[in-house]
Amino acid sequence: MTYSVKLTEIPIPLDGDDQLHGVLAVPEGAGPFPAVVMVHEVFGIDESMRSQIERMASAGYLVLMPNLFSRGGMRKCLKATFRALVDGTGQAYTDVEAAKQLLLTRPDCTGKVGVVGFCMGGGFALQLVSKGYDAAAVNYGQAAKDLDAQLVGSCPIIASFGGKDLSLKGAGPKLEAALTQAGIPHDVKVYPEASHAFMNPTQAGPKVLRPLMNTVVGFKPRPDDAADAWSRIETFFGEHLS
Repeated sequence: MTYSVKLTEIPIPLDGDDQLHGVLAVPEGAGPFPAVVMVHEVFGIDESMRSQIERMASAGYLVLMPNLFSRGGMRKCLKATFRALVDGTGQAYTDVEAAKQLLLTRPDCTGKVGVVGFCMGGGFALQLVSKGYDAAAVNYGQAAKDLDAQLVGSCPIIASFGGKDLSLKGAGPKLEAALTQAGIPHDVKVYPEASHAFMNPTQAGPKVLRPLMNTVVGFKPRPDDAADAWSRIETFFGEHLS
């Protein structure tokens, strides 16, 4: 079943006077619905990320994407956000947890919650697999140096990678091997002709940089691979968040 979806920009409560905002998508229907915290890619909440929010919510999920750049935009916040990703601690994790708690307190939430991330957000999703989620979708996300330690206590994981993504060469098979060794339910797939950000419906990055991202970096949408990846996510989350 495909739901009509309404997207709304909302404040996300934090302690003190701190400011955090996000984009909430609610399926139009009686509910209740399982919830998904979606973590954006390095370019923030742009048109591609809004499309991903809507895509997930149309499958029957409450979706909230916190803006990790709420405190000054990408230019001011990117360094600290990446530092948090690498260190496994920092403000970004507080922000994502606040988004999760907001979803879980909604009367139209079933109490089940997953995490989905793309690019930088995929790395965060992998960092969060043992933090109270029922399933995680890691889309071309970087693993920690100690992957085995990262997976201790992990929820089920579905992951998608591009075979031509030079920034994550070998990441898919490495993650699959670690998940198999740990006995964690999983679905890992590498799309041979895809590069980074292949699930984006439009070219990744600010408009002025898109020709460079396409021809030099190789970031290109691949609609057929993206459709397959989304189908797998819906099936996997349907199993683990129902």
